[in-house]
Amino acid sequence: MTRTTIDPAEIAKFEAMAAEWWDPHGKFKPLHMLNPCRLDYITSQIAAEFDRDLSHPLPFQGLRILDIGCGGGLLSEPMARLGATVVGADAAERNILVARIHAEQSGLEIDYRHTTAEGMAANGETFDAVLNMEVVEHVADPLAYLTACHDLLKPGGLMVCSTLNRNAKSFAMAIVGAEYVLRWLPKGTHDWCKFITPDELYDLLRRAGLTPVDRKGMVFNPLTREWSLSARDLSVNYVTASTRPG
Repeated sequence: MTRTTIDPAEIAKFEAMAAEWWDPHGKFKPLHMLNPCRLDYITSQIAAEFDRDLSHPLPFQGLRILDIGCGGGLLSEPMARLGATVVGADAAERNILVARIHAEQSGLEIDYRHTTAEGMAANGETFDAVLNMEVVEHVADPLAYLTACHDLLKPGGLMVCSTLNRNAKSFAMAIVGAEYVLRWLPKGTHDWCKFITPDELYDLLRRAGLTPVDRKGMVFNPLTREWSLSARDLSVNYVTASTRPG
């Protein structure tokens, strides 16, 4: 039996919210707000790594991309529109059902699967790029999970991984602010103790066999209510890029 890093309690949280994935004013409102910032980073990193021109109608054509922990498909669908062959995988079965329906309604062909990173790695699946966004803080064993993600990359492949820093500010903003004050997320969505500092994540990536090449903060402006990338401020949300050596 393939070892798994999924945390059943974490899966149950997202199963309960699955039907709301595509409601921009529902429980996933924070992700809808964050998505343009995430996509800006993802597309720029993939374009740079694979020498792709983002002004081309289908710049990612010929690339096979895995969106692990895909949820309802908020990242899978833009990748498919950019021409990539996309596999979206999630351990929560209800997420996959929602994602399949929305992709069909949108006229997109995306291979959605109810599975885990470990399961796909055990089957010998490989990808040019892995999108690993806001997942690592929800798994039971981050190192084992990132090692499986490494195994899913082709030599020379790219992984984009985002998560939450662990400090007093992230507790105030991601837990108290987002869950209790603004009520953007249901209480208990995040466990602050499972947040990972940027240096800890870089160490985990290296131990998993990957080479970290970049990291940026994703910063929310309460006045404009928009997110932007920051080279300096990684205090709460941040995103990294790493490669599998060829």
